[in-house]
Amino acid sequence: MSDSAETHVVIDTDAGSMTLKLWPEVAPKTVENFIKLAGEGFYDGTAFHRIVRGFMIQGGDPLSKEDHPHVGTGGPGYQIKAEFNDRSHVRGVLSMARSQDPDSAGSQFFICLGDATFLDRQYTCFGELIEGDEVLEAIGNTPTSMSNGGEMSKPENRVGVKTIRAKED
Repeated sequence: MSDSAETHVVIDTDAGSMTLKLWPEVAPKTVENFIKLAGEGFYDGTAFHRIVRGFMIQGGDPLSKEDHPHVGTGGPGYQIKAEFNDRSHVRGVLSMARSQDPDSAGSQFFICLGDATFLDRQYTCFGELIEGDEVLEAIGNTPTSMSNGGEMSKPENRVGVKTIRAKED
């Protein structure tokens, strides 16, 4: 990845496509990991398994390829170090999901549906939506039911991720 090139990813979903501009200047290892996983087809066939209306949509769990009872806990088999930065969690921002350990991100990511600045400097922001806001909105409005964790976030209808592909401009 050259320093002068802008790197984008296209997330092709059952609801349409979203294009996001990545921020290697603030989260280089996170961007590198995301592009590597996308290039390997890791995300193909996964789903947005957690949707919290007005907050975010979350995907990237390989367990979401099937209706696994522990969906939301899967990953690539390794974790990456956090790259907290000064970018703010506002609508359309792409960020890494993680457990309570700040350095526990692996493959799961989320896209903000609204301002979530309380997450700033606690989660690694690494990109922003530049095309497909209507797709983000449609996914964010997916009806949900109670998850195993007691949160209204389990999509009633599966929103699949067909592919995630990186492209340099």
